[in-house]
Amino acid sequence: MTKLLGITGSLRRASSNTGLLRALKNMAPAHVSLEIATLHGIPMFNEDDEAATGKPDSVKALEAKIRAADGIIIACPEYNFSVPGVLKNANDWLSRGGSPFRWKRVGIAGAGGGQFVGTARAQYHLRQNLQALQAITMPRPEVFVNHNEEKFDADGNLTDAETKRYLAKWLEAFLEWVEKRP
Repeated sequence: MTKLLGITGSLRRASSNTGLLRALKNMAPAHVSLEIATLHGIPMFNEDDEAATGKPDSVKALEAKIRAADGIIIACPEYNFSVPGVLKNANDWLSRGGSPFRWKRVGIAGAGGGQFVGTARAQYHLRQNLQALQAITMPRPEVFVNHNEEKFDADGNLTDAETKRYLAKWLEAFLEWVEKRP
């Protein structure tokens, strides 16, 4: 059994990025489990708070899930040409005291508005951040879903057949990369 963890970089109830993870979970082969984790409940990183009380339980729980997974998929929205603050904040907490991302294979996907680049700028910033966490990020293929307003329903579910086909090919490549470790 291959165990994947999907982390959504959005807190929105009807997030298209969480919808990408749900779509991946639904298309995963029988030998693959995909748990979806949110970043709800993770407080803003503050070294003074860390010194006083240690890591919050919400961070410890996410850290344990990352350590237990064979591969991680991060669905990354783009805010103001970069990574959402909630995702960067979680990574700041996760960098403290033994990196759970060290040598983990990580795939990045993202859905956003706009005609051309989807979440490309945020994903490139996230790749830099993951390098600092010692993650091994899958170089290709990449997933930049654009026009998410046309490809997801009001609940954040992926409805576009062409995007589903591409996502299935991406998942196949990601699983090969995680399972065979070429």
